Amino acid sequence: MDLKPRLKNPASLLPEALDPIMALYKAVQQGGVPQKTLELVHLRVSQINGCSFCVGTGVRSARRGGDTDERLFAVSAWWDAPYFDDAERAALALAEATTRLADRTDAVPDEVWDAVAEHFDEKQLASLVLMISLSNFFNRINASTRQVAGTQSW
Repeated sequence: MDLKPRLKNPASLLPEALDPIMALYKAVQQGGVPQKTLELVHLRVSQINGCSFCVGTGVRSARRGGDTDERLFAVSAWWDAPYFDDAERAALALAEATTRLADRTDAVPDEVWDAVAEHFDEKQLASLVLMISLSNFFNRINASTRQVAGTQSW
């Protein structure tokens, strides 16, 4: 595989799209969910979708936020690792269900939603759902245009 982008990041080619995307991202950050949890959710979604660019940027961002390599290495097997609290586990389960919509007839089962709702209020739930959705959005842009891990084109 050729490790060069097929296209510059679309946001650099359509700069009028960047401001609304960044405004949504900024709003998600103001939703009251701990930054470490948002970073874990983004990383897990990116792992599921196989977006190396987003996995790389997600790990770097999480490290800057103070997360440990031990926890970051375990995100891909979070359900079996002792490094995450119950709220983080619930958020990661929601991230997986929301990313893998086609894996079951009830895409996000009540048990997944109820577990996350035990730890987060409505505003925080909105923030989590939007972060998961934005991560999927970013993954699809970066994977389809083959943005290369370790680079940033905008």
